[in-house]
Amino acid sequence: MSPPRCVVLSGASRGLGAALAERFAAPGVALRLVARSRAGLEAVAARCAARGAAVEVFACDVREAAPLRERLEVWDAARPVDLVVANAGISRGTAPGGEPEGWAGASEQVAVNLLGAMNLVEPLLPGMRARRAGQVALVASVAAYRGLPDAPGYAASKAGLRVYGEGLRAQLGPRGVAVTVVLPGFFESDMGARWRGRRPLAMGLDRAAGIVHRGILARRGRVAFPLALAALLRVVDAMPAGVSDWMVRRMRFRIAPE
Repeated sequence: MSPPRCVVLSGASRGLGAALAERFAAPGVALRLVARSRAGLEAVAARCAARGAAVEVFACDVREAAPLRERLEVWDAARPVDLVVANAGISRGTAPGGEPEGWAGASEQVAVNLLGAMNLVEPLLPGMRARRAGQVALVASVAAYRGLPDAPGYAASKAGLRVYGEGLRAQLGPRGVAVTVVLPGFFESDMGARWRGRRPLAMGLDRAAGIVHRGILARRGRVAFPLALAALLRVVDAMPAGVSDWMVRRMRFRIAPE
């Protein structure tokens, strides 16, 4: 399978999204980058163009479904999209006393992390189905395996994204469209820097981006890392509810507000 030649990537202005954009950038590759920060996008675009890629950017919040759909349809008509990577995501802080994020924080995370990913992916699916080719990659989290007491809204948004991707993969696989569900653990990022608590098996951004990039190129159905942490959370989730709850309470943390 040849590498993708036209890539749409959200959350591309920093962190994992920016690192992935630079890894996909190469002569003959068209990159279509989406994020809220135009300044950040333009900086990433310049680095990708220096690697030989043809880059276009769109400063947009992925919750803005109508303008995002319009731009995606224009891009796909001009050059069919081979790969769409839904990477944009947020986490909302917990209060110093550990109080949960509340309705506003929880609903905002679902709107960006889950519905925003759908806003990015769904407009491109008709073309992929018609061409019987293409790939979707969804960046969720190992938190998708088990709800966490200090971030129920975040875990819910990522669990929804994981299940959405698993369903799409089963649906689209026979039609020639691959779906990769990415489930990372801790790695260096602005979001990770706001975490106050243990970060088991944390890794550098470059290593995490390499794992994700290789998994996407291999068209793997699921990329979960580090494997030990992903496996632990799956085992915890399979335990009786009371035991499972007791274990995740041992993983308490706080997320500093942005």
